[in-house]
Amino acid sequence: MHPDAIDGEGRVPHGGEPDRSLLDFSANTNPRTPEGVESVYADALETARRYPDDGYPAYRNAAGTYVGCDPSAVVPTPGGLAAIRLALEVTLDPGDLAVVPHPSFGEYAREVRLQGARPRFVPHETVCDLEAESLRDVDLVVVCTPNNPTGDLPDRSRLEALADRCRAAGTTLLVDEAFLGFTEQESMARREDECVVVARSLTKLFGLPGLRAGFAVAFGPLGERLETARRTWNLGSPAATVGAYCMGQTAFVRDTRERVAEERERLREALLADDRYAVASSSAPFLLLEVDGDGGDGGDGGEAGSADSDGTTDPVDDLLERTREAGVVLRDARSFRGLDSHVRVAVKDRDANDRLLEVLVDD
Repeated sequence: MHPDAIDGEGRVPHGGEPDRSLLDFSANTNPRTPEGVESVYADALETARRYPDDGYPAYRNAAGTYVGCDPSAVVPTPGGLAAIRLALEVTLDPGDLAVVPHPSFGEYAREVRLQGARPRFVPHETVCDLEAESLRDVDLVVVCTPNNPTGDLPDRSRLEALADRCRAAGTTLLVDEAFLGFTEQESMARREDECVVVARSLTKLFGLPGLRAGFAVAFGPLGERLETARRTWNLGSPAATVGAYCMGQTAFVRDTRERVAEERERLREALLADDRYAVASSSAPFLLLEVDGDGGDGGDGGEAGSADSDGTTDPVDDLLERTREAGVVLRDARSFRGLDSHVRVAVKDRDANDRLLEVLVDD
């Protein structure tokens, strides 16, 4: 991390509502966890009385099986974001250039700047089509698959072709697969490409955001650098034990994928029937909504319900205020670069989703 880059670098807004009395659709986490997690965690507390085995053999083996790669290429991290930072720390120098998709996860640009490097913003739908010529001065490319907050899932063939061009250009490709577990698409970790770093999170799919467990996958000299640079004992014993257990719950993963796909389509159809919302298709456990405010132009970033100069009120502010009063929290998506009239809603279980529709459509 570059010391001079820290000054003036703010925090990135995220979903997640601390008020437990509210129904939280702002964070894209599974409302369910695998059966048996509680007892596994309780048993793991006893192992926390000693330092963990810094080799994390059980965790690496579980992760290797989970994504289909050699366990030796797995680098344990306390969450997917920690894997992203680790990858940037070992690949970027001050002044380097990194291609960052937009609108997409806000931490990418922040983490690039914290290394003293420069983000170049590219529309997320065109990142996989970057030509070889445009990669010559680029040190790293970030791809989010599926993309957050749009839910777009790039075809595997496009990712493969981009990796080929990055390797030829000497450019590192960082693939953030935080939500890939909700899809049937294979991980890029199976490719075993020495120019690719894959970042994975266990937060979303297994419904354990407070556990802080994830990992990176990288091969060859790049993988060796990540393993050397990671902090000793960087994953606590309970997180490593529960994480390894969750990654082995194949029936839970299958059932989650089916439920989310069904509920996502049900939500989308109901929201599309309301002419106040435009709803993008998605392969992720969330939907991006563009809000029509009956003449409001949106996107000024003012306080909830604030009036614009022409006397209209911002439609997103109005929606966020109205839903919160009804006990439901949405994600204000205007913090994503390029979005000025959008909210993001998570896909939960049927009862919660029904309540969301009551507030958004039936109200």
